[in-house]
Amino acid sequence: MSTPSSPSISPAPPGRPGRMNGRAWGVLFVLCGAIFLEGIDVAMLNVALPSIRTDLGLSTGSLSWVMSSYVLGYGGFMLLGGRAADLLGRRRMFLLWLGVFVVFSGLGGFATEEWVLILARFVTGVASAFMAPAGLSIITTGFAEGPQRNRALLVYAGTASAGFSLGLVVGGLLSAISWRWVFFAPVILASVILVAALVLIPDDGRPRGSVRGFDLAGTVTVTCAMLALVFGVVRLEAPSSGWGWTAGAFAAGFALLAVFPMIERRSAAPLVRLGILRSGPLVRANLGFLLFSGSFFGFQFLVVLYLQELRGWSSLQAALALLVIGIDAVLAPTLTPWLVNRFGNVRVILGGLCLAAVAYLLFLPVGLDWTYAAMFPTMIILGLAFSLAYGPFTIAGTDGVSEDEQGLAGGLLYTSFQFGAALGLSAATAVYVAATGAGGSPEAALGGFRTALLVPVVMAVAGAVVIASGLRGRGGPAVAARPGGPAAGTR
Repeated sequence: MSTPSSPSISPAPPGRPGRMNGRAWGVLFVLCGAIFLEGIDVAMLNVALPSIRTDLGLSTGSLSWVMSSYVLGYGGFMLLGGRAADLLGRRRMFLLWLGVFVVFSGLGGFATEEWVLILARFVTGVASAFMAPAGLSIITTGFAEGPQRNRALLVYAGTASAGFSLGLVVGGLLSAISWRWVFFAPVILASVILVAALVLIPDDGRPRGSVRGFDLAGTVTVTCAMLALVFGVVRLEAPSSGWGWTAGAFAAGFALLAVFPMIERRSAAPLVRLGILRSGPLVRANLGFLLFSGSFFGFQFLVVLYLQELRGWSSLQAALALLVIGIDAVLAPTLTPWLVNRFGNVRVILGGLCLAAVAYLLFLPVGLDWTYAAMFPTMIILGLAFSLAYGPFTIAGTDGVSEDEQGLAGGLLYTSFQFGAALGLSAATAVYVAATGAGGSPEAALGGFRTALLVPVVMAVAGAVVIASGLRGRGGPAVAARPGGPAAGTR
């Protein structure tokens, strides 16, 4: 809930609670541009990897780290990025790290050595880890709680989805010219967004939390824990290679997470108020988002593998096949708000997860001679599932959270999303490799593909079970109250 002192980007006019003024649409356009940039940046690079390998002569391991370094930076620093927005200023963090994104994306475009490319992707991931929760918290603190904020979040979510789907197509087109344009194009877009943000996003002043000091011990502990856990998840893609490093990374990550609450209890200004983690709705939203993103990215990886490796489709053809999933960009700001108002956030999310599970199940009987018409039902249903789940998850993960913890809530939510994406991708890869075995025939690969498809099915079903558990006993406060204060979720 926003405090009375929070600056409103678009005060709701009497009798028209969902209406936004021109300034609000301008701010939303800038923030949507940033989240679109993040999605398109990741998707374009996926398509450009073969060209990068050929041009720079990268090994398979080095090529994998071009992708994994971004995930490591993003997932490792997301929680810190969210809290930094609360403590140091949302606008300040958004602008600063958008500038860092511009510099290091450009560096990646000029790279001639693999270490430069890997470094550029890591720092770009870190920049996104600070930008994303800052942008989300600008929406959740600047737009009036209720229909106006929900509409803004759903438009924001639709734009993010469009970035993931359109990025595959744009990446295919740019890679045909040069893979370096996959880095330079985001530089141009980010520069335009940066200039617009300087003009349109209002100054949020000096955050009250910034005078309380900074929890250095907690920051180092949780950041190292997330880096270790994400590193372990990424290494699951090759379970037989250096398993000791994988086990060691998980052990270190969980050990640091166990120490973290003890540090926070002793801290005068904790990085994470542990009470926020006692909220059932918040925990369910984050766990459900983790499982939803894991199912989607695992499925996307497997489908691209199937189309390109088994069917011989080009990267552009594969991207066009997935383009229909981007229908979320149209449905999220139009259909989803009506459904949320009519049925409630939790039921809409549950419907999205159930549709995702159906979409993946429909793809299980896939064969070597399937036409696109046979694949289309899965793609269109998955697009509808994304429109029902992604945006409402952003509402559920920030609803009822006090203004000075909106960045933290956004950081938790995006950490869940990114960790889930890495987990789903790694699990699908590991199952595919294990199920395919040494057989190199198309039939063996198809068998491995079908087995690996069970990963997104299981994750989607598990997510639906988690969210369905929230349909009972609803009505309590969304987030545990601060000591001595009212519950943040009280309406």
